[in-house]
Amino acid sequence: MLPKNQRLRLAQDLTVTVRSGARSGRRNVVLYARPRPEGAAGDRFGFIVSKAVGIAVKRNLTKRRMREVAHELRRVDGNLDIVVRALPGAAELTWDELRTQVTAAFASVQRKSEVR
Repeated sequence: MLPKNQRLRLAQDLTVTVRSGARSGRRNVVLYARPRPEGAAGDRFGFIVSKAVGIAVKRNLTKRRMREVAHELRRVDGNLDIVVRALPGAAELTWDELRTQVTAAFASVQRKSEVR
């Protein structure tokens, strides 16, 4: 599990990141990232898994997998707010496929947010 200071927990934080952040889409996930204010240390992650993904069991499994990938990707010296949105096909992916898609989207959005 991600530490409390590395999670986006407020709806307004998720909304601001989705609306104003850099976007990188893959077939089954979309990742949004926006830089945090100066002085903020560490990346923060939030997750959006709608009912379109599947029944509660599949949604929760998908979210747990995305959290684990975020745990692997987190950077202590980073300063991004990151939201990962699961698209309907995400529940059918294997662990490795989901990790590959989220990692590729993270690398892409990280480059885009550095350019800004």
